[in-house]
Amino acid sequence: MTTLQYRKKLFAVAVIFTMACGISKGQQQEQQFNPVEVDIPYARLSDCNKLDVYIPENGKKPYPVIIGIHGGAFWAGDKQAESFVYKNGLDRGYAVVCINYRLSQEAKFPAQIHDVKAAIRWVRAHAKDYGFDPHRVAVWGTSAGGYLSAMAGTSGDVAELEDLSMGYADQSSRVQAVVDWYGPINFLTMDSQDKETGMKPIMDIGHDDPDSPESALMGTPIQEIPEQVAKANPETYISADDPPFYIQHGLADDHVHWKQSISLAEKLQHVLGKDKVSLHLWENVGHGTDQFFTPENYVKSLDFLDKIFKK
Repeated sequence: MTTLQYRKKLFAVAVIFTMACGISKGQQQEQQFNPVEVDIPYARLSDCNKLDVYIPENGKKPYPVIIGIHGGAFWAGDKQAESFVYKNGLDRGYAVVCINYRLSQEAKFPAQIHDVKAAIRWVRAHAKDYGFDPHRVAVWGTSAGGYLSAMAGTSGDVAELEDLSMGYADQSSRVQAVVDWYGPINFLTMDSQDKETGMKPIMDIGHDDPDSPESALMGTPIQEIPEQVAKANPETYISADDPPFYIQHGLADDHVHWKQSISLAEKLQHVLGKDKVSLHLWENVGHGTDQFFTPENYVKSLDFLDKIFKK
């Protein structure tokens, strides 16, 4: 396969993943909240290091913060395309910060989690400017964004997953809550889980293949570098001081196997306790299908956040 063919095939997979997030024009238009500011640089390494800020109209300062992290197989996606998900928090009094991060064609792991953590530090550094509460910060993402949310939740201040040169080194990158919707977790087990349950790879690209989104993120076929891939697994960093997690996954997901979320939830529960980790599995629901993007489902994630931030 030529380089051009490889790039086209990988891009096609990323587009499928992005489309599977159920992001229709109608869904994007459900809310008309305008951002207070757009394309604010939270770092200067890349044009992707930008974020948008939304402030609730009727909230009470200091606002708890939802940091929204888009999906797209690490190859595609944009902060505005999924903002309609996270902006549901505005009616509950949450400030919302939607971020972009470097995609895999620009930079390999751990650049993406470096970016997320730089954005978290930016939020804390600018708390007084926007009325943010630096002690109540949550991350919420779908698919690849769910993965990055999980990474931010478990790795806290892990030095090797933080590039303090990106700015605001005096601020913590820890978060107080995680909402992970159908994110991949352990790349090395994804193909074996698919085979166990008869799931067929998208466009004949298995997760272990050099053409897969996971291999593209790591820069090498993932089974050739298991030690490096282990460093990209949120489960590696689970510790007793991790925040509460709320995880959702569809049992008909043929992009990211539901066992990824079960494994993460079980390991978190073993360390944090079952009361701090909630797992919601959906019967007959695929990867980012419409069932996720309903007012009734947004309520589930927001109720989880309210229990933590509005005691």
